[in-house]
Amino acid sequence: MRFTSTPRGARLARRLTSHRLNEWGHPYTSPANETVTLITAELTANAVRHGHVPGRDFRLRLAATGRLLRVEVTDTRAERLPVTAAPYPDEESGRGLLLVDALADDWGVTPRPAAPGKTVWAEVRLPVAVDTP
Repeated sequence: MRFTSTPRGARLARRLTSHRLNEWGHPYTSPANETVTLITAELTANAVRHGHVPGRDFRLRLAATGRLLRVEVTDTRAERLPVTAAPYPDEESGRGLLLVDALADDWGVTPRPAAPGKTVWAEVRLPVAVDTP
């Protein structure tokens, strides 16, 4: 799905992720839902803050294959690659990808094949989904 490259767009992408996971059998308060929603929040916030190009949206893709869930966030700014160096202790930002690194089973960055930009992706192994009423 496409979202405007604004804080509102990032918030809507995060909410969509949580709703989709709930539909897929991972309730809102489950560790799986909370973990993947947090990863999505960090990746979409980075797309808005560091990958923003005026007039261009970012894309969110959620794909589940068996128990593996992949979150992909694509923006149109290729020259700003994610940095995972730890910030100074008194800095107020710069820890998002450290969280992604700690929570995801794997993550990385790939260039967009046919357009400028990049996709930052993260994969999480989910527990077996539970049936929701």
